Amino acid sequence: MSDFDMTDVSADEWDELHFPRPEENDFDHVVERAISRRGFLSGVLAFGSGAAAMGAGLLDATPALAQSAASRFAFVPIPAQTDATVHVPAGYRWHVVARWGDPLFSDADPYDITDGGPLSKSDRVFGENTDGMETFSFRGRQLIAINHEYASRRVNLPAGQGGTAADAQDVRKLQNLQGVTVMEISEGRTGWSVVKDSPFNRRIHHNTPIRIAGPAAGHPLLRTEADPTGTLVLGTMSNCGSGRTPWGTYLTCEENFNSYFGMTAPDEVAAGSTPEQARYGIGPRDWGYHYYKWDPRFDVSSNPNEPNRFGWVVEIDPTDPHAMPIKHTGLGRFKHENAEVTLAADGRLVVYMGDDERGEFLYKFVSRGAYVPGASTDGLLDDGTLHVARFDDDGTGEWLSLTPETTGMELPGICIHTRMAASAVGATTMDRPEWVAINPFADEVYCSLTNNKTRGVKPNAGGDETPVNGPNPREANRFGQIVRWRPRGGDHAANGFDWDLYVMAGNPTVHQDAYAGSGNINAGNLFNSPDGMAVDSSGMVWIQTDGKDTNQGDFAGMGNNQMLAGDPATGEIVRFLTGPKGCEVTGLTWSADRRTMFLGIQHPGGSWPDGTGLPRSAVIAVKRADNGPVG
Repeated sequence: MSDFDMTDVSADEWDELHFPRPEENDFDHVVERAISRRGFLSGVLAFGSGAAAMGAGLLDATPALAQSAASRFAFVPIPAQTDATVHVPAGYRWHVVARWGDPLFSDADPYDITDGGPLSKSDRVFGENTDGMETFSFRGRQLIAINHEYASRRVNLPAGQGGTAADAQDVRKLQNLQGVTVMEISEGRTGWSVVKDSPFNRRIHHNTPIRIAGPAAGHPLLRTEADPTGTLVLGTMSNCGSGRTPWGTYLTCEENFNSYFGMTAPDEVAAGSTPEQARYGIGPRDWGYHYYKWDPRFDVSSNPNEPNRFGWVVEIDPTDPHAMPIKHTGLGRFKHENAEVTLAADGRLVVYMGDDERGEFLYKFVSRGAYVPGASTDGLLDDGTLHVARFDDDGTGEWLSLTPETTGMELPGICIHTRMAASAVGATTMDRPEWVAINPFADEVYCSLTNNKTRGVKPNAGGDETPVNGPNPREANRFGQIVRWRPRGGDHAANGFDWDLYVMAGNPTVHQDAYAGSGNINAGNLFNSPDGMAVDSSGMVWIQTDGKDTNQGDFAGMGNNQMLAGDPATGEIVRFLTGPKGCEVTGLTWSADRRTMFLGIQHPGGSWPDGTGLPRSAVIAVKRADNGPVG
């Protein structure tokens, strides 16, 4: 595994390889649960989106209803594609805004295809493998903050090394290419581009100083020899999804942080990971970055607390390039996908978050104080109560509070070992909860459950069973689904909610059972593994995918990864965009005038986008040819 690259296996597969789970749950228990839910499951398959709120049978649409639904979309849906470029509907166009390696400053060299460019300027270029992103308007300028989830070692390190870091300089270069880019962009005759040398341009990478705030700040488990106070950490990493606060700051979410840590101690010593480390995937070997061999703080043998300083939500002020980012421990530590922020009825801050690992949980944070525009926001992202979701098979659910009284853990421990706190209160294990998106027009929330091949087969990393259950109704789930819930009384601070499944991805051209998907899946909109999501200004749900693009077997007819649009009122889902072969479609945000849609193309194949022979991740802009609004 010394030659491991992120493109070789998925994060879950790596964790499973190095932290194997027991082969089975109690089989009789799994079968009993599945049989007891047979009536409910058939209801989901028949009714899909609207079963709870809009009446049975809605998604078994008549041709007239389907025609009416199609007219609600401002484009003609496109077919699946399998080639090496981006496709959008007729009447729309797209162009690249920024590619991995593009200079943010005049003193940075243009991208070098041979080795990715010099170390000396690697923190002054646009980073690699874009993911979550958000736009901000400030004093007439358009700013965009973009995550860079990981770096490709084989390309960015000298040829002949096989993608293996040979010294501390190699490690520093990889560290610089990841994290977050904040940059100014502007629209000219040829489209959107980076404003080079803008005072707002900056890179936040694996060595950027970041303040630790909240209940766990200063706790002994966050202290290291380099930071005996436990309040100042270097870097943010594995930046996946994103969010934004009502006061105009950016939230970047640390996901697969365990991939960067290893142990230099002999294997027989290093193999003894603590239960807490094992739950978070910290062990003797990293994912091949080899930071731990050249940067001592990533060597868990000598710095066992350093991993505890990652797995957080980080707040960045895009309008102040000198402001220090903040890790908010009140939001819990796990493999954060995104952070969807809204306000409760009384003005308190509510943050929804998913933990993207098989069989982990869905969370909600509710602040103690209320947000008041113009007033201080100190503490709003830390002083409050973290909750975890329990979904009941009758279509109701409850947010279970994670407190010392409910978990038997101290508050800092709940923040640092959030997964263990959620297990303690009996939360519902989920099929990899990824992006959460709120529909502000309907008091409803969506979460993409991307897939889970071990559902009903193996427990999660903490030993919690993963039986077939309400929001996760299929064993060995390879297609994924989107769960939707409505907070009681329309108040996001409420403990109770009602839920249904907006869509179950599947393939009705191959399967006639649960794996065919819900009633709003058909041969014209096939997809698998829903991931990124956003709701636009008209209430349409945009769904991005990160799944299998073999276009064969179970995935026949699905083509490349894509972005679809869904109408919550009817359940109709149609395809809007397809990416190049091998890519994941990531992140989604809009320009201030809503006439441009920005999204990411991560790890594309072929020679996309510029035919140089080296595929480069990029952010693209999508516009209507008539310059009308796109969301």
